[in-house]
Formats: sequence, C-alpha cells, structure tokens
Amino acid sequence: MALNIVYQGKTVTDLDVIIRYPVRTDLGQLHLFINRLSKEQTYIRFQGEEISLKDEKMYLNSLLNKIKTKKAISLLAFHQNELIGSTDIVMQEKVENHIGIFGIVVARLFRNRGVGRILMEKILNEAEKNLQDLKTITLGVFSSNNIARSMYKKFGFKEFGKLPRGLKYRGKLEDHFYMYRNK
Repeated sequence: MALNIVYQGKTVTDLDVIIRYPVRTDLGQLHLFINRLSKEQTYIRFQGEEISLKDEKMYLNSLLNKIKTKKAISLLAFHQNELIGSTDIVMQEKVENHIGIFGIVVARLFRNRGVGRILMEKILNEAEKNLQDLKTITLGVFSSNNIARSMYKKFGFKEFGKLPRGLKYRGKLEDHFYMYRNK
C-alpha cells in the first residue's frame, strides 16, 4: 500500500518528521498512542480511560471511510517510525455540512519541538485542497491550555465563546473555550 506523505523533513528544532495520511496498518500504533495520552490525562477527551483495540479499529475504519468520501482529513506525524502526533478535520452533516471540527495532539516527549506547527500547516493545506464544502473550522480547547490557544490564534482562529466549567481536566472543572476560523 502506497503511503500518502504530505511532508518529510525537519521541524524548527531539527527533529526529523514524516507527516502522512493514516492507513489500516497504523492501528497498533494508534491504539498505543491514544491510550498513552489518555493515561497521561493531557488536554484530550479521554482522561484515563482505556480504549479497546476493537473500538480503535472501528474509529480508524470510520475515519478512513470519511477520508475516502471527502468528509475528513487526517494526518499522522512520525519520528523514526514512531507515531508522535495526530490531527484531523471531520466534516459535520446536514445543516452544518460546511463546518469541520478540528483536533490535534502531540506526544509528550515531542511537544514544543515544532511538530504541532507543521501538523497545523499541513492539515489546513490538505483541507483547503480536499474538503470542497468546508467554509468554517471550529475547535474546542481547555481554558488552561494556553500554548494551544496561542498557536490557534497564530493560525487565524478566533474565540467565539466559552462554556464555564464545561470540561473536566484531571478531576477538576474548567472552562471550555470555542474557536473558529473561516476558510
């Protein structure tokens, strides 16, 4: 199976990375990756839960189908064949079919090394080329995740609201900020 590589090079901190679309054989690495992040209780929806291989396989199959039908873009970042980051934009349906929901995550040891910036650049470029109906990208972010909020603003995202105490983070409630960017 040919890999659809969108970037191969170095980050600003001289880290070698390959950014590419996911394939079915990524299942094992994706499963390990999400469970490590969940256990870490970083700024993601999972806060310690164990995701089964079966659930991860269903997620990957659904995502690959959405990519094939131009309803999603997903990119993975690798360093020395290790999965170190993931990002996607998934299109909504019906009256919101012009809106894509954005997500991004980078493994702990690779944060603040330029991986997130490259993933942001590449996902936005791929969305522009491949998601014809996309007019607006939205995202949600933990209020205490100032690094992410700052990066999103650099890429043209604007805050449009918050839900006070809308997220649980490491057992405590915090505000959920909402941001958007028009195409």
